Amino acid sequence: MFTVVKKPLLSGAMVIAVLSIAVPVVAHHAFSAEFDAQKPFELKGVVTKGKWVNPHSWVYVDVKNKDGTVTNWGFEFGSPFALKQKGLTKATLPAGTEVTVKGYLAKDGQSFGYSTSITLPDGKVFQTGGAQDAPTTPARPAN
Repeated sequence: MFTVVKKPLLSGAMVIAVLSIAVPVVAHHAFSAEFDAQKPFELKGVVTKGKWVNPHSWVYVDVKNKDGTVTNWGFEFGSPFALKQKGLTKATLPAGTEVTVKGYLAKDGQSFGYSTSITLPDGKVFQTGGAQDAPTTPARPAN
């Protein structure tokens, strides 16, 4: 048998509670909203900083261009918790660490991308991505 809620204040509070839980999920963007699965990259550079924040961590890397100038790239990683489970922490990537990052470029052409993996100077590779709709095969840049 169904019961009818006769307390509109209680009903309203329940609706607000449910919506407040759902809003963060809706606000989370998809890989395809910002990144281009048809534009893989592989870049080498030096870590300048890391931001280990939810829902995505970011690592910034100075990349030397062909003309000798340097561009600071931002790379989106998975959540700090997911990265920690793989053995990758902020302490693993201090500023000054030389790395190779693979992933997919931003759709808008700016200097940021979605990282699928990062390789440290000792050859250790960490899978970094966390988006559910991201490509499942490793990024392979066009020659």
